[in-house]
Amino acid sequence: MAREKNLPFETTLLVRDCCLCLHMQRAARNLARIFDEVLRPLDLTNGQFSLLMSLNRPEPPTMKDVASLLAMDRTTLTAALKPLERRDLVVIEPDPEDKRSRLLSLTPAGHRLLAQAFPLWQQTHEAIEKPFAPGEVDTLRAQLRALS
Repeated sequence: MAREKNLPFETTLLVRDCCLCLHMQRAARNLARIFDEVLRPLDLTNGQFSLLMSLNRPEPPTMKDVASLLAMDRTTLTAALKPLERRDLVVIEPDPEDKRSRLLSLTPAGHRLLAQAFPLWQQTHEAIEKPFAPGEVDTLRAQLRALS
């Protein structure tokens, strides 16, 4: 049987230096750690903050709409909602117009926690953006939206 040839190490270096997915994952993990640390005193993760913020709407969204916004499948969203529901931050109710669908809304406690968390998010976001030249962060956001 012929021995398979291994990829050369130079290929590993090429992927390390060029892979958009790798660089996005690293940046996302770093940003997640920063925001997790800032939100920890409120017993929130960055993902929970994003989820709560996605529910801050005039009308309760459906699970489908929130899952789409957060690029999650509904099973993952359901799992993410459970601890927030246990903390009385979120309510999940049947949609009166479609009993198969669920509507998500913040409770008064969820609104209060989100109001506490937002200034922390805002200050941290400003600090992260500060080293960038004017317009660079807006360009980055546009490029990330194009990839998502």
